[in-house]
Amino acid sequence: MYELMVNSRFSAAHNLRNCGGKCEGLHGHNWRGEGFVRAEALGRGGMVLDFRILREETEKVLEALDHHYLNELPHFQKEEPSSENIARYIYEALEERLLPYGQKPHRVTAWESEGACASYLGAEQ
Repeated sequence: MYELMVNSRFSAAHNLRNCGGKCEGLHGHNWRGEGFVRAEALGRGGMVLDFRILREETEKVLEALDHHYLNELPHFQKEEPSSENIARYIYEALEERLLPYGQKPHRVTAWESEGACASYLGAEQ
C-alpha cells in the first residue's frame, strides 16, 4: 500500500456554540490541513498521484476557509465548526476535487495547533 500526504496552512476564526467553555468565545487558529491518498498500485509515471495535483487541489479547498470566520460560512451555520467537522468538510471537498483524477482521500487531518488535531477517514473506511 502506498500513501501520499501533502499539507498546507490556513488561518481562520471560529467559536463553538455548545461546548461549554472558553472555546465558545470568538478565537482563531493557524490551522494546518493534511490530505492523504492511498493506492495499492502505482499509476502513470510510477506514482499514485502527482504531488503537484494533490497539493493544488488541497490548497484550493483550504483557500475557501482561509481568513474567514468559519461560523459565517454556509456549511458551518448549522454545524459546529469543530476540528472534527472541519476535517470532514475538507475531506468531502477534496473528495470532489480528486474525482477527475480517479482518486479520493484516504484521510484528512485538521491541526488547530501543534499538539491538537482531528482526522476524518470517510464513511467507507
